Amino acid sequence: MTPTTTATPLSGTALASKKIKRQRPADDDLPAGAQSSRASRLLVLVGLVLFLIYSVAPVWWLIVSATKNQQDMISTSGLLFAEFNLFENLRQIFEYQNGVFITWTLNSLLYAGVGSLVGTIIAIAAGYGLARFEFPGKRLSLALVIGSFLIPYAMLTLPLYLLFSEVGLVNTVWAVLIPTFISPFSVYLAKVYIEGAIPPELIEAARIDGAGEVRIFFQIVVRMLTTAGATIFLLAFVGSWNGFFLPLTMLQGSDKWTMSLGLYNWLVQSQTNAASEFDFTALVITGSLLAVIPLAVFMLAMQRFWKSGVSLGALK
Repeated sequence: MTPTTTATPLSGTALASKKIKRQRPADDDLPAGAQSSRASRLLVLVGLVLFLIYSVAPVWWLIVSATKNQQDMISTSGLLFAEFNLFENLRQIFEYQNGVFITWTLNSLLYAGVGSLVGTIIAIAAGYGLARFEFPGKRLSLALVIGSFLIPYAMLTLPLYLLFSEVGLVNTVWAVLIPTFISPFSVYLAKVYIEGAIPPELIEAARIDGAGEVRIFFQIVVRMLTTAGATIFLLAFVGSWNGFFLPLTMLQGSDKWTMSLGLYNWLVQSQTNAASEFDFTALVITGSLLAVIPLAVFMLAMQRFWKSGVSLGALK
C-alpha cells in the first residue's frame, strides 16, 4: 500500500508571513514596465514640466507683449504685464494704411481655406484611386508620389515661378492657389487611411447594387473618411496659412499679400524706419497674436471629427 502523507498545518505566524509576501511582491516579480521608483517618477515629472514651459512660454510672451506699447516692451519683463495697451494696438493695426491688415486676413483665409478644401478632395480622390484601383503604372505613380513629398517645397518654388510667368499667372491669386491644390503627402496619407478604413468588399457590394463610381466616392468613401479628411484639411490649412516663400515669390502688390507676408513687411519697416509715427513692433506682435487665433479656432473645431474617428476605431 502506498503510504499516505498528511500536510502539516501552518502556525499563525507562518500564515501571516505568507500573506505579507503575497501583498508586497518583489520588484523582480512585477511585469516589464510595471517597475517604477520615486526617482524615475520624479524624472518624468520634471521632463513634463520642462516640456510644458517650453510649449507655453512663447505663447504667454506673445499674449503679454501684445498688451504693451513699445516703451514697455523694452523696459519691462517679457513675461509680466505692464500698462494695458492692447486696444490702442488693435486700433493702430486696423487703421494703418486704410485697414490693409483686414485685406491680408481675407487673402489668407482665401488661400488657406479654398486651397485646403480643394486639395483635400483631390488628395482623397487620388488616394482612393491608388488604394482601390488596378491600372498600368500604379507602382510607378505611387513611387512618384512618395518621391515628390521628399523634395523640399522651396526647391519647387522657382520652377513654379518660371512656369506661371510663361502663362501669365504671376501676381495673381491663382499663382498661390494652384500649388496648394496639389499635396503629394496628403495623397499618400489618404491612400493609407483608405486601405485601413474602407474594405474592398464594401465597394464591390455598392457596385453590385448599381451605384456608379462618382456616387460611391462621394456617398461612401468621403463619408467614411471624415477623420482622415479633417486631418488632411487641417495640415493643409496650417501649411498654407503659415506659407511665406511662395507668396513672397509670386505676389507683388500688397493688396494680394497674406498675413505672414504683410507682417514681415512691417517688421522690415520697424528695423529701417525707427522715426515713424507708428509703432511697427507693437503692430507686428499684435498682428502675430491675431494670426494665431484662426488656427486655434480650426484646431478646436476639428476635435469632434478626430474623437468620432477614434470612437469608431475602438468599436471596430
